[in-house]
Amino acid sequence: MWYLNMNAVMALTGMVLVLVLTRRWPSNKRYLLLAFNLCFLLLFSEKLFFFYLAYTSLNYMAFLFLCQTRHFRKGWFITLIGANVAAVSTLRLFGMEVFTNPLFDAVMLLGLIYNVLKVIDALYFAYFFGKDARTPVLDYFNYILFIPTFTSGPILKFRDFMADTKQPYQLNAAQTEQAIKRIILGMFKKIVLVTWMTDVFNQVSQQPDLHTHQSLFLMVWFYVLIFFDFSGYSDIAVGFGRLMGYNIPENFKKPFSSPTLTQYWRNWHATLGDWFRDHIFIFFSRQVPTKWTAAGLSVLIMVLIGLWHGFSWLYLLWGMYHGVLLALENLLGKSTVNKKKVSRTYFYARCALTQLFVTAAVIVYSGHEETVLHIYRGLMNWPF
Repeated sequence: MWYLNMNAVMALTGMVLVLVLTRRWPSNKRYLLLAFNLCFLLLFSEKLFFFYLAYTSLNYMAFLFLCQTRHFRKGWFITLIGANVAAVSTLRLFGMEVFTNPLFDAVMLLGLIYNVLKVIDALYFAYFFGKDARTPVLDYFNYILFIPTFTSGPILKFRDFMADTKQPYQLNAAQTEQAIKRIILGMFKKIVLVTWMTDVFNQVSQQPDLHTHQSLFLMVWFYVLIFFDFSGYSDIAVGFGRLMGYNIPENFKKPFSSPTLTQYWRNWHATLGDWFRDHIFIFFSRQVPTKWTAAGLSVLIMVLIGLWHGFSWLYLLWGMYHGVLLALENLLGKSTVNKKKVSRTYFYARCALTQLFVTAAVIVYSGHEETVLHIYRGLMNWPF
């Protein structure tokens, strides 16, 4: 959300200039970035600043504890993850007004569902690498509070971020040009395309009676809209992140040319799918899972991704829908298609089928139950 605020964009640009001017200082991006991250949050919202100061401090202490403790490591590991999930879930329930408290402010939810995934990834690293995982406090804070990816990802891996932190700040002309082009492309998507497409979507969806062709149009239109929205944000985050000296992973890898749902979820919001696969399948890494195990894990992962998006029955059904389809691909041995070993007709037919499955449920991302049901009801309303 920073990137729709010109003051925020100017602040990020200013930080890049400061890093460029101080590039001869070996630790410039570590110390200056921490100061920037904290000042940015403080100016944006004092409540957000103090909440994340406390949240990150507590988790850093938990991280160090897990690095050092030798007793009941697995129990502590599960407990610390459970405490984070419970805390974030409780805050989301406050945001949904299931609970109320005068101390709660919705601003505290900003970026939390992304940042808790980073916290858990760091706990995994501490659990599996012990004392070797120990990290200076300023690097841990920079990892959690990294402003370019703070609100909507891409989701950074702890190991990769720390590896980048150890590298001196370097930025050549080619890298600068490429990063700026990514930022401009992302801005165009977010400000021009998404704004226009949202207006069209609202105008059509707000009609009292939708017909089949209108509902189909809205489902396809919304699918393209959220692609430009999500990928536009990712483009800007990747651009600014790389200008600050960090290799931000790609979030969208040509998802429309995915011939199976298994491959689709490795290409659409890739860092999110990778995170859930890495942190669920890792407990089964000692042996190759059977087809039935892989199918069951697919359902579990997609249900968790659905609930991660929102605590509602629509997201639960969305997760079950995609999970069952992925499970069937596993059980039938249809989870991958090698483009070089099949005909062009077969490959693109599978791509079209995958997009059909995705489009059928993509409207759930709108987050508005009334809109979703209104569009689905319109599918049954034939104009003749």
